[in-house]
Amino acid sequence: MFADRTDAGERLADRLVSEGIEADVVLAIPRGGLPVGRAVADRLGAPLDVVVAVKVGAPGNPELAVGAVAGDGSVWTNDDLVARLGVDDEYLKTEQANRQAAASQKVRQYRGGDPLPPLAGKQAVVVDDGLATGATALACVRQVQAAGAEAVVLAVPVASPDSAARVRDEGATVVAVDTPELFGAVGQYYRDFRQVRDAEALSYLDDPDEANGPNGTDETDA
Repeated sequence: MFADRTDAGERLADRLVSEGIEADVVLAIPRGGLPVGRAVADRLGAPLDVVVAVKVGAPGNPELAVGAVAGDGSVWTNDDLVARLGVDDEYLKTEQANRQAAASQKVRQYRGGDPLPPLAGKQAVVVDDGLATGATALACVRQVQAAGAEAVVLAVPVASPDSAARVRDEGATVVAVDTPELFGAVGQYYRDFRQVRDAEALSYLDDPDEANGPNGTDETDA
């Protein structure tokens, strides 16, 4: 159980250091990944930036991700889950289009319209506050790989073992503080999981000394 996202980030940073992970850049997934990423970036001595993806929710259950749209417009779909839920193509196309607009808006808000910083040949650590279905994380990992990163590490405080394996299959290293076999929602592993607002999330990029606001629930891909 983590006290909040900052505590989770500090414990995640300890794990990364113990495993000898180094980073040229730390890329947090907004919004909930930013307080975690701030602690990781400070510990690794790397700049903190963001990588954007937004989940595509299931019909009638928007918190359950059946896919995700990355900040560069690329789309990842969980085909097994789509088939299991019987999600039709028309729904997917409509929701993906809607989420592409949302992803573009988030890129403008957090990066001024540029999807990613220069990553060619770099060691990139992608950070979020947890890994549930893995939809947003996979979209982000693929985006970072496509940008030419030499190596990609996905670092999260808590992860579903199945989703962690799916990310590893994409060629990324996964580092987690905990991978409970009976994984529930990400928020179950935090005492304080309140919503991170955009203004607070952006403050972690500006000045770590100013980023001491409340931590909380976010668009995790549960």
